[in-house]
Amino acid sequence: MSDQGGGAVKDFMHRYLEVVPRDTTAAFAAERMGVRRIGCVLVESGDPHRGPIGIVTETDLVRKVLANGSDPTVTLVEQVMNSPIVTIAGERSMLDASHAMESNHIRHLCAVEGEEIVGLISVRDLVRSFVDAEGGPISELDQVYRPLGVLMATTLATIRSEESIFAAAQQMREKRIGSLLTVEAGELVGIVTESDLVRKAMVPNQEAEGIRVSAVMSSPLLGIDINRTIRDASKMMAERAVRHLAVTEQGKIVGVLSIRDLVKMVSVRDRPRFLGKT
Repeated sequence: MSDQGGGAVKDFMHRYLEVVPRDTTAAFAAERMGVRRIGCVLVESGDPHRGPIGIVTETDLVRKVLANGSDPTVTLVEQVMNSPIVTIAGERSMLDASHAMESNHIRHLCAVEGEEIVGLISVRDLVRSFVDAEGGPISELDQVYRPLGVLMATTLATIRSEESIFAAAQQMREKRIGSLLTVEAGELVGIVTESDLVRKAMVPNQEAEGIRVSAVMSSPLLGIDINRTIRDASKMMAERAVRHLAVTEQGKIVGVLSIRDLVKMVSVRDRPRFLGKT
């Protein structure tokens, strides 16, 4: 594969797969995601001759469990999983993988050899491959004037820190977003993400209505100046293990950059090649 494609899926995929039984609770799945620091689990069929039959992500737990007010200790993963699993051959390029993710509105993609699932890639892996590629899509975007300003979302979705995580989950579902900036006394003080809700709030014996956003949000807000490069943003996200950055201009927050925004921009930029190939 050429560097233009960001390398092959098989070179960047994670071969360890977290697989849970279909009668696993959403709370246990959330616990495994937190322990393993991953954004999804696969769901096994119960048939030793079959591979995984579904996938459950942080987004699923937030939108289908928390936002519904469902009890995560009772809700089963088979009730909220996505099936069939979207896959891609390990020999395909990471740029092809980015198109598959963007067109299916997902952040995770299973890699296959023949009919067998052998690995998994996420948007983090996509960005890592694009950043590593010499002369690839990221380097081309670096030539754009203030590329962070092009990629960021300028409409700031916010929530007061005293609101419940139930309210946060509902707003994320309604707006189809993965984070909210948090406000205290009229000032932006932090951010609450899907990961925060899943890993810090989906715990036994606590009602979502009883947990405040302030208890799970990340603060202070991690920001990056609008004049910095995409590589700077990618490096900061990787080092701090985050998927969102506040973009600032002269000290004022003017937008939010997500790792998914970056992948989407790369996919849109290269769409004519992809459509011509498939």
